[in-house]
Amino acid sequence: MERRPVGNARGPSPAGYSPEEEGSLILVDSSLWIDLLLDPSRLPEASDRIGEFVVCGPIIQEVLQGLDSQKPASAVLRDAFLALSTVSDPLPRDLFLEAADIYHDGRRRGYTIRSGVDCLIAAVAIHNNLELWHRDRDFNAIARYTRLRAVAKYLT
Repeated sequence: MERRPVGNARGPSPAGYSPEEEGSLILVDSSLWIDLLLDPSRLPEASDRIGEFVVCGPIIQEVLQGLDSQKPASAVLRDAFLALSTVSDPLPRDLFLEAADIYHDGRRRGYTIRSGVDCLIAAVAIHNNLELWHRDRDFNAIARYTRLRAVAKYLT
């Protein structure tokens, strides 16, 4: 299945796409995806909102490296995951610079962000004006000193 890009920081948005729609989309971090892919009932609201979910390159990498490629079910999960819409694809250099700024600003304010990838994912969410669903304390910290709209989700 072909991944569908949604917006691109380096060029025009796809036909029929408006920035107002982007605010209603949800970037879902890999800290939720593995559990959601294996058992969607663990986050009941996900099934109602799956059409609003988007991913980005770093999240794709984290999720796919977490799948066991030797299991037949992994291929099905991989294909379903790759069918999701993507944002900031490809990632422009400015987002890497923003991620570095997020990391450095956090350090200056007393926050130690454990993952540079989390800074990049936060930069993607901020740039695209997306809510970020996660289960990772780094995003809560980043939201304290940036415009990141982080929503911690706890699975049942």
